[in-house]
Amino acid sequence: MSEVPEMKLKPSKIICVGLNYRDHAKELNEPIPESPVLFMKPISALIFNHDPIVYPEQTQNLHYEAELAIVIKDRIKNISEKDARSHILGFTCANDVTARDLQKADGQWTRAKSFDTFCPLGPKIVSDIDPDNLDIKLYLNGEVKQSSNTSNMIFRVDYLVSFISQVMTLEPQDVILTGTPPGVGPMNVGDVVEVEIKGIGKLSNKVQAN
Repeated sequence: MSEVPEMKLKPSKIICVGLNYRDHAKELNEPIPESPVLFMKPISALIFNHDPIVYPEQTQNLHYEAELAIVIKDRIKNISEKDARSHILGFTCANDVTARDLQKADGQWTRAKSFDTFCPLGPKIVSDIDPDNLDIKLYLNGEVKQSSNTSNMIFRVDYLVSFISQVMTLEPQDVILTGTPPGVGPMNVGDVVEVEIKGIGKLSNKVQAN
């Protein structure tokens, strides 16, 4: 199994997929999307394993979202689904940190998901695993809050890479967050939040005051 330290990552962009787990859509009573719902996070949101998540003063409802992240290997555009896997460097854990109250207030996602420290990644980038059948869990202070499997994704990894490459050129080390399972919820200053994905490891971050 190939492993790469996540600290070496310098992506040009972070692309995220919303509402991509069937069990999460059911939890929210939302219809299954007909195509991937895309949004982006700025590079300034990127932090790594054991770095602190900063709780901004602008929000009173900060949420965790455990996700599988894809790391792109080379420059690609208009890649077919069958060729997508050969252009993936590997996979890592991600936390799509979200200011839920700001998301609801704005009616769109940019501000709520773009604060500094809102994209933890780690603990390493792993290849040679099946991304379509991985247990994914989130722990808040040691208690399981999210538990699912990537087999519940509506749009699988290869399809997402192909779909996104039809929209924009993907550069080496670009990151794609693939959506979160059910069980998202709040975290507070002092909490330790951990994302664990089978075959990858555990991403751990502590929430601190601004």
